[in-house]
Amino acid sequence: MQRALRVLIALAALAASAALWWPVPAHAATRIKEVASVQGVRSNQLVGYGLVVGLDGTGDQSQGVPFTAQSLAAMLQQMGVAVPPGVQLQAKNVAAVMVTASLPPFAQPGQAIDVNVSSLGNAKSLRGGLLVATPLKGADGQVYAMAQGSLIVGGAGASAAGSKVTINHLSAGRVPAGATVERAVPTPLAQGEYLQLDVTSADFATARDVARAINQAKGEGTAWAQDGRVVRVRAPQDMNARVAFLADIENLSLELARPAARVVLNARTGSIVMNEAVTLAPCAVAHGSLAVTISNTPVISQPNALAQGQTVQASKADISITQQGGSLVQMPAGAKLADVVKALNALGATPQDLLAILQAMKSAGALQAEIEVI
Repeated sequence: MQRALRVLIALAALAASAALWWPVPAHAATRIKEVASVQGVRSNQLVGYGLVVGLDGTGDQSQGVPFTAQSLAAMLQQMGVAVPPGVQLQAKNVAAVMVTASLPPFAQPGQAIDVNVSSLGNAKSLRGGLLVATPLKGADGQVYAMAQGSLIVGGAGASAAGSKVTINHLSAGRVPAGATVERAVPTPLAQGEYLQLDVTSADFATARDVARAINQAKGEGTAWAQDGRVVRVRAPQDMNARVAFLADIENLSLELARPAARVVLNARTGSIVMNEAVTLAPCAVAHGSLAVTISNTPVISQPNALAQGQTVQASKADISITQQGGSLVQMPAGAKLADVVKALNALGATPQDLLAILQAMKSAGALQAEIEVI
């Protein structure tokens, strides 16, 4: 019993020591399917115009939205209901909508896809509505799917006595599996001797690594990089073998090179995202804030009793400008992302201020990265 216990203790100590010296991979390897796609294997956008019925008085108001009444009259006409000429339909339970969907690759007739529904008029809410049968067309004008179903609107709203409360967005919804595919889109997957892999981000190193990984797995000369975006691959002629071939190469692992340094700025929200390749050269930054304050005070002008004037209301505006000085902050060089973040935090600037600071640092040559504004 004691011998078995000593053996267990020794094994536990060995496992603990192995955890200290055994190298841990820095990151999981990337697969080819995550950095490249097969040309021609893509989704297609569909769009259609339809009507949502069954709304609780929150549909389009006839004033300012004449096409809703016209569409309703046309639909009734197709169903054998004649609307007398000159009669203005007041259907507050109906809303004109735009229906969009994405037809996935290899979709076959009879399969169901999700659709998005968005209001075109002045409908207050689409909650509780039902989308009437709507044909969805592609860029060539052909009908590829038919959409119909109850909407799911992720929001709520209430109004009373002039007050209104709205949670999320009420003029757009979604119909899960709300469209049925009526026509398949042909794919060039089985055409020709060669296939083309399109790298997601144009990069010569990534294209070279993709071709190298395929050649190591399938034999030299199977793939070659045509440029920084395109990799040509020689594939089997038999369709069954070609599918198996693509399944194999999509799951090949890649050890990608360091990405290009890039900083992405969102001017609307103030968000800033940078990758690990961003570096910073030594520089000095001074940033101050400028505040403009405008105050408006109402003033009553009262004439005397014999002036035969009128009492009027005027306003007095006071404008003040306040400028806060910013001290000069020296920022050291940063070769790692953590150093760059630490240096930027030392400025004490808000994200909106950093939008301007980063662009100025790029112009001065201190920020070693490409700036993209979205």
